[in-house]
This record gives sequence, structure tokens and C-alpha cells, in this order.
Amino acid sequence: QVQLVESGGGWAQPGDSLRLSCAASGRTFSNYAVGWFRQAPGKEREFVAAIRWRSGVTSYVDSVKGRFTISRDNAMNTVALQMNSLKPEDTAVYYCAVDPRSVYYGFRIASQDYDYWGQGTQVTVSS
Repeated sequence: QVQLVESGGGWAQPGDSLRLSCAASGRTFSNYAVGWFRQAPGKEREFVAAIRWRSGVTSYVDSVKGRFTISRDNAMNTVALQMNSLKPEDTAVYYCAVDPRSVYYGFRIASQDYDYWGQGTQVTVSS
């Protein structure tokens, strides 16, 4: 089992930055991918970014490329999402999740492929 806890959400103005953190406990991530998803009111959950724990290789949805950066801290067993140049359309609940089968399939963006989820953290971008 893997337990995930997100933190770092809040309110920001357009152009501001926020840093989300996902702390993991339980099993280690050595062959997993850790992803960030978001869900805005009335919309489906959307893939944002993912990182392969062992290699550090990353993947992003086009809408956040150049603005968001996903990273991991092996010692702390955490994954961060640095969000810069925030836009109102980034407003959503952000979730971190683990895909334990990414070593076989590569990066996957469908939420049903991720087995473990955090409780989510709200990010609101408005002026």
C-alpha cells in the first residue's frame, strides 16, 4: 500500500507561483511513476505531469509545458509540482497519484491507470 498526502495549495493571482508537494509513505516508488492530475468544477480529471521515480524522466500536458515543473526528492520520498505563471484556467483540485505499472507501459495519462491517490489540494487562481 501507498499513502499519499498533498500540500501547498492555496490562492494565487495570475502570474504568481505555487509549489505543491506530495508526501508518500508505505511502499517505495522505485519502479513507479508519480503523476499530478487536476479536476476543475464540472470537468473530468485531467493529467498534468508525471515523473518516473528511478530515472527522473518527466512528461507534461501541453497546457503546462514551460510553466510547471515536476521533480522528486528520493531522500524525502516526495514529489513536487512547481507551478509558475499561473493562469485562472489552472484553478482546480490537484491530486498526486502513483502508477505502479509504468515500468511496463511507459507514461500513462488516464486516471484509471493510477492505483493510489491523495486527497487533493485546492489551487485557486484569480485576481
